[in-house]
Amino acid sequence: MTIFDRKRLTNEVFKLDVERMRRGWYSDKYFENIGAMLTHLAAGGYRYAGKAARLHAANIHNVETGNIHVEMQWFTRRPGATLVVGVDKALEMLRHCTGYFENETFINTWDQLEVDAVHDGAMVRYNGDPLSIQPVLRVRGRYRDFALLETPTLGVLTRASRVATNVYNTLIAARGKPVLFFPARFDLHEVQAADGYAYNIAVQRFNYDYGHVLGPFVSTDAQGDWWGGAGGGTVAHAAIACFFGDTAETMLAFCRTRPAHIPRIALVDFNNDSVGDSLATLDAMFACYRELMDAGDEAEASKYVLYGVRLDTSNSVRDVNVPPLGDPALDLGVNPRLVFVVRQALDSAWERWNVPRRWEERAKAYCRNVKIVVSGGFNPEKIKRFERLNVPADIYAVGSSLFDNHGDTVTDFTADVVRVKVNGEWHDMAKVGRRPCDNPEMERVR
Repeated sequence: MTIFDRKRLTNEVFKLDVERMRRGWYSDKYFENIGAMLTHLAAGGYRYAGKAARLHAANIHNVETGNIHVEMQWFTRRPGATLVVGVDKALEMLRHCTGYFENETFINTWDQLEVDAVHDGAMVRYNGDPLSIQPVLRVRGRYRDFALLETPTLGVLTRASRVATNVYNTLIAARGKPVLFFPARFDLHEVQAADGYAYNIAVQRFNYDYGHVLGPFVSTDAQGDWWGGAGGGTVAHAAIACFFGDTAETMLAFCRTRPAHIPRIALVDFNNDSVGDSLATLDAMFACYRELMDAGDEAEASKYVLYGVRLDTSNSVRDVNVPPLGDPALDLGVNPRLVFVVRQALDSAWERWNVPRRWEERAKAYCRNVKIVVSGGFNPEKIKRFERLNVPADIYAVGSSLFDNHGDTVTDFTADVVRVKVNGEWHDMAKVGRRPCDNPEMERVR
């Protein structure tokens, strides 16, 4: 599975479409053509008959090209560091789909491959020199048996590693604060399990590298499918609309009807008055909390603990609590000034309450324990800006930027044949500009 538990996931988790994958349904057509060509040559007993071979090995014209054995390596050229995820699924593709059809019977030849791979969670680095890449997967075997699998294996490595690396870099920008995984609405539902797994690996790697104990926070159950997680969340804007824009009443209804273990996070930008709705919700929930505590019903009172407020002001809107300065970066959306003013309002809210002296410290703690969650257009650059300014945001909710794929975030994997086997010996045979490379973190896959 990962570098953290040294166990690999199997197809019981992935549920691959094995039958169609074996027939090239998910493969670029030229790989199907190559495999068919080599199969045809093998059946006819063809031996290499060319005159311009780069390789000058003995008896090269005795090589059965249709049955040639190759060494192929998979790697990415994302600048800097890449957090690798997707290896286990790529291996299961090889395990179940390496081979050939004899009439309508599939002959699996996985056991004839020699495979080395890193574990999910490994880190590779690229310095810009394509002659010095770090492979994450290496396969030796008869090429026509696994040629069809280049496309899907590259696809899963690219997607999963991109998401994981983007999450990892976002966690670094957040300096150890939790990052909620909110991109489900920005892509097909079929990818949620793989994306959520990549996110979880990124959280584990960040904890491993930086000595933190962050937990994973996903928004759908599907995102936790491969690792045993479950989705979490409180209310959406649509729920507040059902209560006619009354955020406080929405949250009271949520508190009454939902289990206490679900953190109560109020979405407070519906009316573009984040301070007003934060205070109205805080007042209403604390009143219920205090009444139930005084009645001795701590279990019911726990349902009315306000865990946090979420600021999600649109980037085209200025919250009424932010005086205009004429600069969109300072005025619009969830900006540092808005977070500061909400924090100040929350911390001092208890001063407005007429509570007995025995309740003063508890009231103060109730207010100051409320966390601020920020969302809407957050990416590593925006988060770094907030952190440089010591903005009192406690949690970042991040969405589409975790799928980013341009410039330094391009994580596209590729694969090259770099060696061929002739008369029992391996010879370098990479295209110009590439060469066989090694990675000490790769291990033999049994």
